[in-house]
Amino acid sequence: MKYEEALEEIVSADLEAVRRSEARWASIAKPLYSLGLLETDVTKIAGMKGDDYVHLGKKAVIAMCADNGVVEEGVTQTGQEVTAIVTENMSKDMSSVCQMAKIAGADMFPVDIGVYRPVVGDRILQKCVRRCTANITKGPAMTPEEAKQAIETGIDLVGELKERGYGIFATGEMGIGNTTTSSAVVSVLLDQPVEAMTGRGAGLSTEGYQKKINAIKKAIEVNRPDPDDAFDVLWKIGGLDIAGLVGVFFGGAVHHVPVVIDGFISGAAALIAQRIRPETKDYMLGSHISREPAGRLLIGELGVDTVIDAGMCLGEGTGAVAFFPILDMALAVYHNMTTFEATKIEAYVPQK
Repeated sequence: MKYEEALEEIVSADLEAVRRSEARWASIAKPLYSLGLLETDVTKIAGMKGDDYVHLGKKAVIAMCADNGVVEEGVTQTGQEVTAIVTENMSKDMSSVCQMAKIAGADMFPVDIGVYRPVVGDRILQKCVRRCTANITKGPAMTPEEAKQAIETGIDLVGELKERGYGIFATGEMGIGNTTTSSAVVSVLLDQPVEAMTGRGAGLSTEGYQKKINAIKKAIEVNRPDPDDAFDVLWKIGGLDIAGLVGVFFGGAVHHVPVVIDGFISGAAALIAQRIRPETKDYMLGSHISREPAGRLLIGELGVDTVIDAGMCLGEGTGAVAFFPILDMALAVYHNMTTFEATKIEAYVPQK
């Protein structure tokens, strides 16, 4: 689906389905609102799907994998070869998110959308737009056309997987240097100092951390991204993994299925999607608050609820996957718990 066509198809969630779901929760024989955010998330899914039955179907983890030319500036502890290795490991169930996905009952879909070299593995979806972005300290990360291609890849993938019975999607990623691009994007879109939005990633030294800050500042100076145009920010200082995830969020909105935000990189993509098309927010679920410096601020800006605050910052989709079993438990109560009427107990009513 073309980028512009997808944006036209995105509409707000079904508020009538939300109200029916809220009424279902109120009828269940337990104290009102006592499952807190879990109830909110279930009713939100009802609005996404336009159906208060809230059947999720199969669960998928979409991990967008890509490299970033800014690694040339010494902003990471490891080299780009790690992106390719972990991407291939995802295809063999040998990464952290794969192990967690098994427990959560989710299927893993690693996507090569821009790894610096070809990667092999039966389960890797070969969707490469270009082999690594350009160094953002010297010019734009990619062209607008490449950014749209990556976004369209994410949109189409959600549609294809929905046809195969998948009804909820966790957003994951893999890409050495992608906390640098994410910090750059968030700094511009939230109008925050680079230092406040930038962490040490996967264990940078003090010297490496300063290189990272300097690279982001230079990238913003060189590319002059427009803070009022999130797409402009994306193609100038973002990454192909981020662009692919923007497409996954758009795909959720187009196809009326929930997409779960993971951590900082995923959150940066969610912010871009929201800024381009605000209704996209109706189809997003939060999972956890990243330990990255901008994690809490970003979640607040996105306006989503999170049920996990565990100090996680691994990425790959691990936080989003950790949320799946919690949601399953909430749905077990929603579908299987007896009602006040069935037990002949007087229902709770809201008190003033």
